[in-house]
Amino acid sequence: VQLQASGGGLVQPGGSLRLSCAASGSIFSINAMGWYRQAPGKQRELVAAITSGGTTNYADSVKGRFTISRDNAKNTVDLQMNSLKPEDTAVYYCNADIKLLGVRGAYDYWGQGTLVTVSS
Repeated sequence: VQLQASGGGLVQPGGSLRLSCAASGSIFSINAMGWYRQAPGKQRELVAAITSGGTTNYADSVKGRFTISRDNAKNTVDLQMNSLKPEDTAVYYCNADIKLLGVRGAYDYWGQGTLVTVSS
């Protein structure tokens, strides 16, 4: 299984970026999907998560600015980030809880990370 993330880059404060992540491989089903971030010198933290049924959860610091969405048919999860602030600068990682074909149980998978830099 691979999680391929894309969409990071450099943006000015107040700007927007959209991150995308696609899961591929011998996937039977995907439970929760989410985005985490890790800023220099800090621990990785949850940014937003979404269940297969569409229930969402956001970190307080991004509520009202970020929106997570997913396409269950395509095994993708997106993060629309608006009103970006310098403190949003971090490496963003997608995450998914995936059940594989022919394998009992579900396991956590991570994408490779994509850098978001918010700076003027």
